[in-house]
Order: sequence, then C-alpha cells, then structure tokens
Amino acid sequence: MTGTYAPRAAVQARPAAGSAVLDVVVPVYNEEADLGPCVRRLHAHLTAHFPYPFRITVADNASVDGTPAVARALADELPGVGVLRLAEKGRGRALRAAWSASPAPVLAYMDVDLSTDLAALLPLVAPLISGHSDLAIGTRLARTSRVVRGAKREVISRGYNLLLRGALAARFSDAQCGFKAIRADVAAELLPLVRDTGWFFDTELLVLAQRAGLRIHEVPVDWVDDPDSRVDIVATALADLRGIGRLGRALVTGALPLAQLRAQFGRGPLPAPPAQVPAGLPRQLARFAAVGVASTLAYLLLFLLARGPLGAQPANLLALLLTAVANTVANRRLTFGVTGRRHAGRHHLQGLLAFALGLALTSGSLAVLHATTPPGRGRELTVLVAANLAATALRFLLLRLAMHHRP
Repeated sequence: MTGTYAPRAAVQARPAAGSAVLDVVVPVYNEEADLGPCVRRLHAHLTAHFPYPFRITVADNASVDGTPAVARALADELPGVGVLRLAEKGRGRALRAAWSASPAPVLAYMDVDLSTDLAALLPLVAPLISGHSDLAIGTRLARTSRVVRGAKREVISRGYNLLLRGALAARFSDAQCGFKAIRADVAAELLPLVRDTGWFFDTELLVLAQRAGLRIHEVPVDWVDDPDSRVDIVATALADLRGIGRLGRALVTGALPLAQLRAQFGRGPLPAPPAQVPAGLPRQLARFAAVGVASTLAYLLLFLLARGPLGAQPANLLALLLTAVANTVANRRLTFGVTGRRHAGRHHLQGLLAFALGLALTSGSLAVLHATTPPGRGRELTVLVAANLAATALRFLLLRLAMHHRP
C-alpha cells in the first residue's frame, strides 16, 4: 500500500496581535556577566531582522549568583523578554520546562555566549514556520560552515558525532551545537520521551525525531568558540556515553513507541514511480554509468598497450573481451545487486551477447575509419569512445533484462 506525504500546516502568516511566532530560550546558570549583553544583542537582532512577533525566555536553572536579578531587569527593560526560574540545574531540564510552557508555535534555543552568528537564526526557523521541516539544527561540520575553535574541541566534537553515527545510526551532522529549533506540536510529543536533563538532551531529542521519521533541517553556521566556556568536558563526555548506552538499549529493546510516533506524525512513503520508470532505474543507471566509465578507461588502456604489437583490430578484440567479462561481473553485483552463482552462467552469456554487439560496433567503426581517413591514434580513440557509448546503451538494456528475469 502506498501512502502520500501530507505536509504540516504552516504557522499563520498573520498571527493574532501580541502572539509570538518564535520563542528563543536562553538557558543560563551563573551567567550574570554575559546575560545582559547576550539578550540585548539577540533582542536587537530579532527586532531588526525577524519578520514575525517573537519572545525571548531566559531559563535560569538554579543560578546562585546575580543572574536572576539581571534576568528580571532585562524583562523590565525589553518588551517580549520573560524569565523562567527553576530550582534545579540542568540545561535539558531548563529547555523542557521553557518549551513546555511556551505558547509559541516555533521554539528555539541558543547558548548565552552567542558563539553562533545570529544571521543563521532566520534560516534555522523558516522551514519550521513554513511547515516544511519539524526540527532544525545549526551545524559546524558542513563544508560551508566557518568555525574558530581549538584543536581539542574540534577532535572531541567530530569524534562524538562519529560515535553517534556508529552507535545510534544518527544521520544528522552536529548534535552538540547550541543552536536548535523545533515545532511546538512536535515538541509536545517528543519531550515526554526524552529522559536526559543535561547536555545529552539535544542528542536524545534528535535521535528520537529521526527514528520517528521527522524531517531535520540543517543550517551551516559561523561559530566562534567561547574561551571562557564553563562546560566540564570530561564529565559531559561521560554523561553522554551513559546516555548513548541507555538510549541504544531502549531502541534495541523496543521500549520507545516509535511506531506510534511514525503513525502519528511521521512522513509517509513516497508515491510509486510512474509505470514508464521501473523501480530502482535511476540508481541502477547511476551505478551502471560508474562501472561503464571504469570499464571504458580500462578498455582504452588495454587497446593502447596491445595496439602496437597486435594491430588495431586484434587489440580491440582483446581489450573488449577482457573488459566485457569484468563489466558483467561488476554490474551483476554493484548495479543490479545479484549475488551468488544462481543464473550466473546465463548472465555471462547475456554479457557475451552484449560483447558481440560491442565488437561489431567498434570493429565496424574502425574499419570505416581506416577506409576513409588516414590512420591516427587520436582518431581511433575518438571513434572507439563513440562506438562504446552506443554499445553501452545496448549492454544496459540486455543486462537489465537478464538480471530481472526470474523464471
């Protein structure tokens, strides 16, 4: 049975007066020095560049310095700034509380050090506002990202994301960048399933979203490391490893209701391809082309090596025969995914038929060339490449017919 993709509803382009479309949460713990400059800069950027109503929520998770007083002063000074005070520490706990209490349809967060360039904020949340994507993350590991940080943090970050790919089959590129957004309706379903209350919160949320079939949008960012970061790297790494183990066990044992989440708001399968385009044809064409390029290069090399001692026609026969056998073996395995010895003889006979057609085309082309123009290696190679292109199209049709024949 084939389903179709039903996109999520977009956020209202004209929200009700006073209702924020975006709520940016800034989780803090003992940040009395950095909080004021951060919120003022963020507020000025949103006022100047964000085309929708917004709010900023300072999520203070149990600070013991002057952070609460600074946060309250900012709320009194700047319109749209609010404060949420928690009695316990934990970035994940702060985000869960702030996001759960927010009335905004799109929720985001960023670190108080503003290491990420704010120019990426609108590209981050735009696909969520439009309904195209469900979550969005900033990535420092894209080719177009620009990152300034020390070698130790670079190695740790890349190693952690490689570990996530291996242990949890993560397909997102950067789990740790403190620059993320989520649709509120998606957050309402995922947050009750996220157990971590610390730094692993982001990773757990993203893995659950991926396994639920949600679309995760990635935005390359410019990022400058904060040399005054107070993150305990060793303790955070150990907590992340424990989180990976716990989440991995939950996925293996089926303790998470991923099937229900997929059924509830995951994207359905794509429609079946048109009858004129057989399933798998685009991928097969791409792999066949790659094998064909390698075979053609090998054929031309063998022809040049044998051309001197054997002559043009015998060299063509030898080069074509050797590469035709190798081409059939490679296409059987790589292009059409056929393994084992079953039907191997028939497949090679079909390949030899394709070889005969290719020999006729290339030999005939050489004969015509030699009869009409003076001999020359460059002209010979040009004619052989053209003849091989025609032979390749015939080879694909014959091999596809043979590989998909299941008597």
